Amino acid sequence: MRVLMVEDEVRLAETVRRGLVAEGFVVDVFHDGAEGLEHARSRDYDVLILDIMLPSLNGYDVCRGLRESGVWTPVLMLTAKDGEYDQVDAFDLGADDYLIKPFSFVVLVARLRALVRRGAPERPTVLTVGDLMLDPATRMVRRGAAEVDLTPREFGLLHFLMRHSGQVVSKLEILQGVWDLNYEGDENVVEVYVGYLRRKVDQPFGQQSIQTVRGVGYRLSGQGARQ
Repeated sequence: MRVLMVEDEVRLAETVRRGLVAEGFVVDVFHDGAEGLEHARSRDYDVLILDIMLPSLNGYDVCRGLRESGVWTPVLMLTAKDGEYDQVDAFDLGADDYLIKPFSFVVLVARLRALVRRGAPERPTVLTVGDLMLDPATRMVRRGAAEVDLTPREFGLLHFLMRHSGQVVSKLEILQGVWDLNYEGDENVVEVYVGYLRRKVDQPFGQQSIQTVRGVGYRLSGQGARQ
């Protein structure tokens, strides 16, 4: 699951980031409200963590900006402000949950998972492309009636491709969407994992749904030619 955290307390943000990564999340962290809003609008996330007191734009304004832009990613407000009116404001502006500092990390993880299971109002619970099905909540993948076992990274790659079904996505876009923004390795790792994925979701079923667009990137098609 991909998380965007906008928190200006650097040490707290890093502590939470490390904990979430250990739990299997991919986490991007920003310390400025305007920067966080820009990235939340331009990239796909499963859940957002927003502090209220932020430089440039506070968490309320970030949440309002997202909803006005039609971005319905679940939002957890994380703040030291514990007044009931603060909570009402957060919910009125489109937040989905609210957690007061100091907080239990275990509770944070549980609430994030609950928000992801609930999903964004306009996002389908289960993704389907042709006879390929992916359920983010249960992490189940099926090709027709057959269940396909994927590693977490393979699952993340397939999830990204299915959310952009029919579109050509570049290696850089895949790195930013499946790996984290700080990844500095060889972008050919994408090619390696596309190969892994093809051997699991295409080749055993005589499909060629994951297509290479030479010089551009990759496209997942529901009308993939049979081998």
